[in-house]
Amino acid sequence: MTTTTTTTATQENQVTSGATVWLTGLPSAGKTTIAHELAGRLRAEGHRVEVLDGDEIREFISAGLGFSREDRHTNVQRIGFLADLLARNGVKTLVPVIAPYADSRDAVRKRHQDSGTPYLEVHVATPVEVCSVRDVKGLYAKQAAGELSGLTGVDDPYEEPESPDLRIESQDQTVQESAASVYALLSERGLA
Repeated sequence: MTTTTTTTATQENQVTSGATVWLTGLPSAGKTTIAHELAGRLRAEGHRVEVLDGDEIREFISAGLGFSREDRHTNVQRIGFLADLLARNGVKTLVPVIAPYADSRDAVRKRHQDSGTPYLEVHVATPVEVCSVRDVKGLYAKQAAGELSGLTGVDDPYEEPESPDLRIESQDQTVQESAASVYALLSERGLA
């Protein structure tokens, strides 16, 4: 009886332990697509999962913020707070958000470290040339036409992570393979 109880408790702990997976990269790199693919796999295994999409956050939690460095930092810190809160409460929190500045991402990592919450940074390192062809939201076309300025990685900086927990080159693999790489990292860390 004790073995069964211990095994059940271990399985419940594995399914309910939270973590934040921050997917950073350029616009149209594949961050959100990978996050949703991974979310489906995790949910199928019984994990509680939330995807904190950057566009939705901007609409509902960071409405009114612009795209200055200060506003982008504030947006990332708000998302980081929410991700940490969810993850501390047993949710696998997938965050496909550009977060272009290293100091902003470092502050989010530190918040998680301070609260003892698992945090993984995944750099979806798709080259700008590939992203501009994908151009999921038409941002690169608008920038090229002079209708948009401040596009991350084009006329606004993107500071690539120096030592992410995982680097994915989405142009060289399928969405399923990319999600499987993140899943493997979670498993390796005892989080999936």
